[in-house]
Amino acid sequence: MTPGALRVDHVSVVVDGRALVQDVCLDVAPGEVVALVGPNGAGKSTLLRTLYRALRPTSGRVTLDGEDVWRMTGRRLARRLAAVLQETPGEFELTVYDVVAMGRTPYKRAFQGDDADDRDIVTGALGDLDVADLAQAPFDRLSGGEKQRVLIARALAQRAGTMVLDEPTNHLDLRHQLDALRLVRRLGVTAVVALHDLNLAAAFCDRICVMDSGRLVAAGPPAQVLTASLLATVYRVDAEVSAHPRTGVPQISVLPGGSA
Repeated sequence: MTPGALRVDHVSVVVDGRALVQDVCLDVAPGEVVALVGPNGAGKSTLLRTLYRALRPTSGRVTLDGEDVWRMTGRRLARRLAAVLQETPGEFELTVYDVVAMGRTPYKRAFQGDDADDRDIVTGALGDLDVADLAQAPFDRLSGGEKQRVLIARALAQRAGTMVLDEPTNHLDLRHQLDALRLVRRLGVTAVVALHDLNLAAAFCDRICVMDSGRLVAAGPPAQVLTASLLATVYRVDAEVSAHPRTGVPQISVLPGGSA
């Protein structure tokens, strides 16, 4: 897996006359893990959809290693960029192993079966996400957290050097939240990760990019971006930000007294 350079160049998205994303510019260096944060409705998921080509920008463009993602074939893009989405696929009669094996599809000809390398990659991904014991279980009978881990395993099996993850820790318990983000860091891939948990974003991401009302309003290292004034302005909460005594990572404590 070779990490890519991802660039968002003046991207805007307008749907039914409403600007969901407005003139966003963002460069993500190879191997960098960037958190995309902001309140509900800020435009995070919409922006991510333009990265993995589920939604064409109204204006601007997204490039991977200098190449416009909309000029790539689907197979070529899938070999270089993997996506983990919030939406769980509908019900279908596939086992967990089958779902994760779908990550190998970009490397196959039509109707080509798995070879030994494919099976090793799928088995390794199942183990990395702690779902190996569920390999033969029906996917549609899993819990929300189990499904989420399986979908991350599928993206891992894709062996792309760039990953886009939309709330990958959603539904996960504390241990598996940490395991999933540790894995992203360990892989050395380029990653853009939408997160609601700002403390997780601070702990695992190189930079934090804050969206509000469709605009990118702040970007930089966690200690620079996560300030009490920004939280008051963007999230409308009264909060304290302090360095964790053991790690030095910014930690946010929201005060229960009400809105800022």
